[in-house]
Amino acid sequence: MSWFNWFPWSSFSASSASPSAPSTANNRQSSIRTGAAVPTRAERQLCWTSRDLLFACLNAHAIVDAIGPPGSDAAEKACAPQLRAIDRDCAAEWVRYFKTWRVADIKKRERIAELERQGAVKMDVTTAFKK
Repeated sequence: MSWFNWFPWSSFSASSASPSAPSTANNRQSSIRTGAAVPTRAERQLCWTSRDLLFACLNAHAIVDAIGPPGSDAAEKACAPQLRAIDRDCAAEWVRYFKTWRVADIKKRERIAELERQGAVKMDVTTAFKK
């Protein structure tokens, strides 16, 4: 299914919308996972909950990178149910984004903490434009 099938002028036919056509939650999840369907507010909330549960598990096991280097399956061993849940509940691009964002965020926080230990002073920067 291509991205333009949701437009009113697409090749959508009445036969594809018949009540006998299977429209299960599994098909919906598959469509969301591949990016063919836009998640609803409730589906986004479910995804974010799965993300938060995965991050909590990774924190509990001191795992920074859920993707890890090839051959490293520490996250899979420690947090397999949470990884399955996020893969089920979120779009594949979102899962990849969440995992890479987590690594970048942890590295940023570590760098800020290191700079503060070295005596760096935090600067609050505000921008004001003259009228």
